[in-house]
Amino acid sequence: MGILSNLRKTLRNGGTVVEEKREIRQTRTGAPIKPITRGLPKTVESLCPECLKVIPARMFEENGRVMMEKTCPEHGYFKDLYWSDVDLYLKAERWHFMDGEGFENPLTENTKGCPYSCGLCNLHTSTSCLINIDLTNRCNLSCPICFANANAAGFVVEPTFDQVVEMLRRPREEKPDPATAVQFAGGEPTLHPQFVEIIAAARELGYTHIQVASNGLKFADFDFTLRCKEAGLHTIYLQFDGVDDTVYEKTRGRKLFAIKDKVVDNFRKAGMKVVLVPTIVNTINDHQVGPILLYAIENRDVISGISAQPVTFTGRIDATERMKMRFTLPDMARCIEEQTGLISTKDDWYPVSCVSPFPKFIKALTGTKMVNVTCHPHCGLGTFIYIDKDDNVYPVTRFVDVEGFLTELYERAERLEHSWLKLPAKLLFYHNFKKYYREEYAPPGLSYFDFIESLYGLIDKKIGRSGKWGKDGISYMFVAGMHFMDAYNYQTERVRRCVIHYSTLDGKIYPFCSYNSGPTNRDRVEREFAIPLEEWRKRQER
Repeated sequence: MGILSNLRKTLRNGGTVVEEKREIRQTRTGAPIKPITRGLPKTVESLCPECLKVIPARMFEENGRVMMEKTCPEHGYFKDLYWSDVDLYLKAERWHFMDGEGFENPLTENTKGCPYSCGLCNLHTSTSCLINIDLTNRCNLSCPICFANANAAGFVVEPTFDQVVEMLRRPREEKPDPATAVQFAGGEPTLHPQFVEIIAAARELGYTHIQVASNGLKFADFDFTLRCKEAGLHTIYLQFDGVDDTVYEKTRGRKLFAIKDKVVDNFRKAGMKVVLVPTIVNTINDHQVGPILLYAIENRDVISGISAQPVTFTGRIDATERMKMRFTLPDMARCIEEQTGLISTKDDWYPVSCVSPFPKFIKALTGTKMVNVTCHPHCGLGTFIYIDKDDNVYPVTRFVDVEGFLTELYERAERLEHSWLKLPAKLLFYHNFKKYYREEYAPPGLSYFDFIESLYGLIDKKIGRSGKWGKDGISYMFVAGMHFMDAYNYQTERVRRCVIHYSTLDGKIYPFCSYNSGPTNRDRVEREFAIPLEEWRKRQER
């Protein structure tokens, strides 16, 4: 049994490991990769929320929660809630398997240190799982919880078609793994006058998964929805804060639920997929987390997942208000259990990065490259659920020994990378991993081999998008949360492992949490390419 297996076994049996011993690794350009800092208490690299200088922060347990405190020599003491459940926090660390190795051709070679001199730089370890491109900062809503709003900013940033094509081209040149998934964002990206043509351009450039982050207002028009599908759109990440209009009146300024429901139906008719994206603010819509899941289950023929986003505070905010509204990933898990009883907070949630052995194994076995999610274990928390034809919900963690399965998968992938005996390994995969399938807890009628075959929908997106995964067949749903950082809970080791990247007008590519928070490169980039609002209006009139 290897070192990693012994480590996992120790942890599963209740042991504690403060720091995993490993060799010092490097990115593809030779920069050292510092392992994530494990255990509590510990000291990490953070930022002063006022001056944004890099300062040390102490993370520690307090009343079952994980807190972060730090002191800036100039601006004083700051304390914030990081994760509301210390057990889940430590569990997430235990099931982080691996870091990536970055790029062969980073856009910034000689960085001054994280999170500055982004580009992406030679210190960055993760490749681009998803590229974001902002098509405009204009919006047809005025939401208080938003990164971009032309009306509030007083200027418009809206790249031309040719500029967008260049922003699409750049991530496709990343080595060794070109980006394959793109999300168009904003503002409201559908307001760009050449939105449909841009989707087609992304498809022509080789993106195999094209999605849009949208409030859905324009997709209430079915003809527009069909035009987008024909151009190559696969999925909408639909802003979805609840199933109650009182919530939308608070978060978005108007009643929107009927429109959201129509958009879901339009995507159903068009044969595309929907991912619900709720921004969760404590005391505002935390009571809607469970109902959102139930809505997704009812519409599982078209809704493939939920990607909750606990609120991020991008500006200065009073400590009392911050603590009142702060919502963390364990809060999401707790609310789902309390409000639905379908998923266990303690047993069913794992860090999103725990799936990294799976693409590693597939690549070693078949040579097929899959997106490898090597983000920091505290960036995202998720679970897979199986839903039968009667809408009964079975978390996959109930009938699969996920921990044993992923551990052995990782070790076999390590050995396969140096072996030419691929066919026997494939047969062993089918038969040897059966010991991790708990048939007595499995959904009725779902055999081990049916389960293994159904997982190909996660590898082959054409299968995953097909009607086979609808109400009359196999149905899995990924329920997850991504907690993007703000200056109060910032960690540079998380930025270096970010897998969601922005391709921008200045010719760079930025991690999500150095573009929208911390140094907030968005502000600098947008002002460089901004047109004053009044001037933009005059140009439109002309």
